[in-house]
Amino acid sequence: MSNKKVNKKDIAKLLETWSQQFTVLAPSRESGVAEMLKWDGKDTSFLDWYRNTVVPPKASFFPPMEEMFRFQKDKEGYQIELPPSNEHKQLIFGIRPCDARAMAILDMTFKDAYQDPYYLSRRNNTVLVGLGCINPCESCFCTSMGISPAESTDVDLMLTDIGDEFLIEEVTDKGKKLTAKASGLKEATKDDEAKAKEVKKTSHDKVTRKLDTEGIKDKLLASFDDEGFWEKAAAKCISCGICTLLCPTCYCFDINDELVRGEGTRFRSWDSCGFSLYTKMPMENPRQEKWRRVRQKVCHKYEFYPMTFDIIACTGCGRCIRLCPVNWDITQVLESVPVKTEVRK
Repeated sequence: MSNKKVNKKDIAKLLETWSQQFTVLAPSRESGVAEMLKWDGKDTSFLDWYRNTVVPPKASFFPPMEEMFRFQKDKEGYQIELPPSNEHKQLIFGIRPCDARAMAILDMTFKDAYQDPYYLSRRNNTVLVGLGCINPCESCFCTSMGISPAESTDVDLMLTDIGDEFLIEEVTDKGKKLTAKASGLKEATKDDEAKAKEVKKTSHDKVTRKLDTEGIKDKLLASFDDEGFWEKAAAKCISCGICTLLCPTCYCFDINDELVRGEGTRFRSWDSCGFSLYTKMPMENPRQEKWRRVRQKVCHKYEFYPMTFDIIACTGCGRCIRLCPVNWDITQVLESVPVKTEVRK
């Protein structure tokens, strides 16, 4: 089947059509920062200013805070009330390839390692419409993670900017169903596809920050006990947690109960291994020192996750670099990992 195309002026009509079946989420700055929010039904100005969101799209599947269940204490004990099943369908429009890859990485934890019903209820009812990134940030290094800023992997539909129009690639059956029900689409020509190919190449070449990941897992393994290296790497970190809370692949969370007069709620919320209280237990905190927490953050993504799932838990989106208040740069840390011949056992 040939690719489709849509005029940029008709994007609002396209989203309106999809809104009849889905809750459409699109880039918005309504809250003060760029994030995926419910589309207001008319505004498509994000096509002009959007580079990437600050809050990663993972928040649409794994919210910063969510209710797990409610409970009530009576004479017979605790009575549990589960929240209503989340069956509403949502469509995320404009997700970048790096963030779409992040969802595939999170699936390995929340779907493959164990079945998380809260995450999966949203994930299984979501369609991803990707938008190729033609203006990567200086902090982006997605190409070093095997991702191109305009590639069509990990989404259902992929849109590529070819001037006054977007080329539309149908990647999955979900994507084909979307275009089948949409009006105003035209068949893409060979010239359109050639333009899209050139745009993708140009976008790829614009990513100038590079990171050599060859053998990084083994290098980290060998340097795990090098306290001097990790103290230097953690020197200017202020343990604010921004890099982990805004990372599209971090998934640490805390669970708390709120109980008032016999009625309560259990909820989970985002947490960060960068916080000093993260591993605190009644008798000790095994990561009291900052350098241990920084080591955990780096090694989890580039050593531990690859050991478990054979993939680096980083997409090179660059959020942790450009949003860090002290300019801590994970690529610089990884490039400075010493090369050692002996590996810890």
